[in-house]
Amino acid sequence: MDPSDPVEQVRDFNRYYTRRLGILADRYLGQDRPLSEARLLYEIGDATTVRELRARLGLDSGHLSRLLRSLEEHGLVRTHPHPEDGRVRVAALTPAGVRERADLDARSRAGIGELLGPLTPEQRRRLVAAQAEVRTLLRLAAVTVDPVADDSAEARHCLAAYAAELSVRFPEGYQESALLRPGELTAGPGEFLVAREEDRPVGCGVWQRLGPGTAEIRHLWVDPGARGLGLGRRLLGRLEDGAAAHGFGTVRLGTHHVLTEAAALYLSSGYREIPRYDDGPYHQRAFEKTR
Repeated sequence: MDPSDPVEQVRDFNRYYTRRLGILADRYLGQDRPLSEARLLYEIGDATTVRELRARLGLDSGHLSRLLRSLEEHGLVRTHPHPEDGRVRVAALTPAGVRERADLDARSRAGIGELLGPLTPEQRRRLVAAQAEVRTLLRLAAVTVDPVADDSAEARHCLAAYAAELSVRFPEGYQESALLRPGELTAGPGEFLVAREEDRPVGCGVWQRLGPGTAEIRHLWVDPGARGLGLGRRLLGRLEDGAAAHGFGTVRLGTHHVLTEAAALYLSSGYREIPRYDDGPYHQRAFEKTR
């Protein structure tokens, strides 16, 4: 293995991790079933629709059906129509399934406790912190960012969430009339970007022409559940790149004085504060960056 190759380093870590936790064994944690079935028991919880399970675990319908059928044959799971929509199937644990899941939890905790046992408190803290960092970076790596039409359902969903949040945070509230209008970017040039995590929109941003050689970035937003990943900075960079690719060497943006975290992002990304360039009520601070 080339120690300087990050791909090989990740592959080597994955091989060690799966071997150390016994993920590849036919009997996960000593139970009579593999990891895939054990994980499904955990994810079902009290009751979950089959559709939700498929989306959450990233399984195709055939594979999930086979796993559920196996658990049903062992008396651990039962499926039934949703009481409000007969087209939707619901999976629920039987009493035997509840007991097996409790046993699975106990075995898992015991196994992790044994793994942590030889470490000092400080080493345990470092391990947990390192795992949190790995999870954050893996989530960020899995997020996709793509252009969409500004009148698409995803675009309008993101803008509605953006407006709802600002209406609470701004002392004067926020009027949805300030949002980008559906179809506004068709006059061009401009682009509406949507970030997705597991096919769910979790962020957005817009760039559009402001004047000769200058573009404006608007509506940079990240869902609260996806904050702390570095997604805002990624979206900002993608918007800057898009504007630059269309010949705009300067980008500007405005923000409200209460959004101190936004201002910190812009300053740390190479922007400088400038006098206000429009009279919009929410652009109380203005920033500019030239490439």
